[in-house]
Amino acid sequence: MRIGVTCYPTYGGSGIVATELGLELAARGHEIHFITYASPIRMGSGAERIHYHEVEVSSYPLFQYPPYCLALASRMADVAETQRLDLLHVHYAIPHSIAAMLAQQMMAGTRRIPFVTTLHGTDITLVGTDPSYFPITRFSIEKSDGVTSISDYLCARTHVVFGVERHIRVIRNFVNCRLYRPPAEPPKEPTLLHVSNFRPVKRIQDCIRILARVRKDVPARLLMAGDGPERSSAERLARDLGVCEHVRFLGKQDHVERLFPQAHILLMPSELESFGLAALEAMACGVVPIATNAGGVPELITNWEDGFLEAVGDVENQAQRVIEVLTNEKEHLRLSQAARLKAENHFDTLRVIPQYEAFYEEVLRS
Repeated sequence: MRIGVTCYPTYGGSGIVATELGLELAARGHEIHFITYASPIRMGSGAERIHYHEVEVSSYPLFQYPPYCLALASRMADVAETQRLDLLHVHYAIPHSIAAMLAQQMMAGTRRIPFVTTLHGTDITLVGTDPSYFPITRFSIEKSDGVTSISDYLCARTHVVFGVERHIRVIRNFVNCRLYRPPAEPPKEPTLLHVSNFRPVKRIQDCIRILARVRKDVPARLLMAGDGPERSSAERLARDLGVCEHVRFLGKQDHVERLFPQAHILLMPSELESFGLAALEAMACGVVPIATNAGGVPELITNWEDGFLEAVGDVENQAQRVIEVLTNEKEHLRLSQAARLKAENHFDTLRVIPQYEAFYEEVLRS
């Protein structure tokens, strides 16, 4: 198939999933055309059957806000026609699904171009519920030729919040277990890791508090990968708690598959996660996830079997789980092996990507 993919080309989960999906589909023989305002961060260069089409947005004095949605729709229609695309797959509802619908209508006189919308989380739980975007978000879901969701939790929330009755196919996030794999030997120094975009919902200050508590029993260090609005407050908290020399803020990382094997434990103390992609990537590397029992995370982590789930904000219990893992080598090995096995058996690309291919075929036949 020839597939156009549109996403936010940033470090957020939706852009990462969209890019990885495109790369996996290309590896399986499909022709992928990324249509967005910048090259997706994990796209790399030189991959076969991968193409990038930049969306340029003109700025005129009349426009207080550049009309990206209109420029995107025009570019989608142009690429769909010149490259003979079979369908468009847009990630994150607003504004991508509306742009795809406009592109579809622009081409209605020449050929049919269906589009699939994948819901990722904050497009439903945060942005979509804003009164300014609620009606258009619901409209875009209803008008999509196919809709997928990354978790049962997000699917249910979409039905409840927006009152849509149409079918939403749940296709969970995935990981390439050949690329994300455990190291030959575990790291020698007790190491905790956090990976996110450092937004308030990620509660990154809790990571600092957990480290401070853990260090009363174990001489651990913490790697903080990512960047965002909460970084400065986390750095300040690390100084206040006297652990700043044991925390490394790494900034944004393009190759996290090299980073996960350096850690024993992943900290994911989020207020809400619709799935928890970072936890899945960690599990594939044999890194034990300690997360919060919120949103779609329980669909990924089975408490006490391949990781731990604690209440949001319960720093003490999260720290206790860290201490238990770091001070019990046998328990760490058990959890690490179970985490890897979960990733292989349920979330590997070999199991998930065919679900997308089958869904595309359904949409094309409809």
